[in-house]
Amino acid sequence: MLIMKYTLFIILLSIASLCQGQTPKDFITNPIVNGYYADPTIVKADGTYYIYATIDPWGGKQLGVLETKDFKHFQIKHIDWPTKEACTSPTSKNSMVWAPSVVKGPDGKYHMYVSVGSEIWAGVSNTPLGPWKNAKADHSPLIKSNRFPEYHMIDAECFVDDDGQVYLYWGSGLNWVNGHCFVAKLKKDMVTFDGEPRDVTPPHYFEAPYMLKRNGLYYLMYSHGKAIDSTYQVRYSVGKTPYGPWKEGKNSPILSTTPDGKTIGPGHHTVFKANGQYYILYHRIHPQNKDYVLRQLCIDSLNFDKEGYIEKIHPQGVAGFR
Repeated sequence: MLIMKYTLFIILLSIASLCQGQTPKDFITNPIVNGYYADPTIVKADGTYYIYATIDPWGGKQLGVLETKDFKHFQIKHIDWPTKEACTSPTSKNSMVWAPSVVKGPDGKYHMYVSVGSEIWAGVSNTPLGPWKNAKADHSPLIKSNRFPEYHMIDAECFVDDDGQVYLYWGSGLNWVNGHCFVAKLKKDMVTFDGEPRDVTPPHYFEAPYMLKRNGLYYLMYSHGKAIDSTYQVRYSVGKTPYGPWKEGKNSPILSTTPDGKTIGPGHHTVFKANGQYYILYHRIHPQNKDYVLRQLCIDSLNFDKEGYIEKIHPQGVAGFR
């Protein structure tokens, strides 16, 4: 009888804890890490995740790199490239090191595409932490700021298709308007365009393209609005080829500022898959009374409905995984 009473007490205590909104110890809450980072990209190697991101406020002279196995414990790492000093050309502008995209290429090497000085630079390494170097023999930018001077040459995102063909997406607008998205097919060296870039701008696009392929469909995801305020949000369009044509998907925008003000200006995301589940890693604005923006990294589940459309995201964090 005493054992039954004790068991009942434990059950009631557990229910009370849940009612008070307590979360399991392994639950990953947002923001996922202290510090101010934005524009994340992620790779996994030997059971370890590496997150590369812009350092706030508004970019630094190098990238932030976070190493984790469980998204609860992080180590800050430093890589030798890119830096503002190393990535400067006669056409460079004043902007700092922003918005990396890192992938493992068909050649088994790690390839980075990053914005420095409003130009896109390409790097290569045998390991996630380097040593990294400019992938171009002449150490020049891959895409100069004046390639399409009426648009902003930033926010490159590399996509490796199922057949091994590699594509590079990029582009934004100047003065927070008229963002355009470009794509170029890459040759095997990962730095030479195979044909001229195409303008593939989808509906309601401003910047930060990300390509996801699922069940034979291409989901071009991107950010719309201003990265400095609550209008920033994640939208997506769907097509049957890497070039479109695009039709904006149901439920778009899928991630926006929440009515309770806990999530402000979410955007510039990446997507990855673990244990059969898709996750979206993105930044949100940290509210503060300064004349500059600080952003923090967040994670949520990315799910699809029965028709294959991306469901609305309700920011809350995720259950632990590795």
